[in-house]
Amino acid sequence: MKVLVACEFSGVVRDAFRRRGHDAWSCDLIDSEIPSEFHIKDSVLHHTNKGWDLMIAHPPCTYLAVSGARWFKDRIIEQSQALDFVDILMKQNIPRICIENPISVISTKIRKPDQIIQPWQFGHGETKATCLWLKNLPLLKPSCIVEGREARIHHMPPGKTRGMDRSRTYPGIAEAMAEQWGSPITLIRTAKESKT
Repeated sequence: MKVLVACEFSGVVRDAFRRRGHDAWSCDLIDSEIPSEFHIKDSVLHHTNKGWDLMIAHPPCTYLAVSGARWFKDRIIEQSQALDFVDILMKQNIPRICIENPISVISTKIRKPDQIIQPWQFGHGETKATCLWLKNLPLLKPSCIVEGREARIHHMPPGKTRGMDRSRTYPGIAEAMAEQWGSPITLIRTAKESKT
């Protein structure tokens, strides 16, 4: 399966799919955190027409996440542009799409998410509500519910790498995406569901 992981510099989701034999590529405006020949440094919108079977997109949340609501009034133009970018990603001609973002204005300005997941459902004893907007994909099933509800990301101190550190996908979530959405059984079931 050809998989595009949009707006990903870490390679966490890309590599989870590659380990399962998929032709997965990350794409971001910056270099991959771990140098990889399977990373495209460019705007993802220049690469969405390459015959992908699945796109998992992590659009920047700086102007979207409700955690920054106190600054919304000063960032109206930036927020509008960020929402336009999300809308464009959602409308790409790719059979299966997941848009991932924290609790954000996407829910009120575009549409409600199909699912909200937490890291503790996927092997990480932390909280970070993460919304998934899905096209032709089943809901992600919890793979490893664990104890612990630490808000590590929320309490992360300021610093030069804070934004990047907060944006990395938890490996357990990436593994669940690759396992569940990269499976032929999932694809067959999704195809049948879309016909009913």
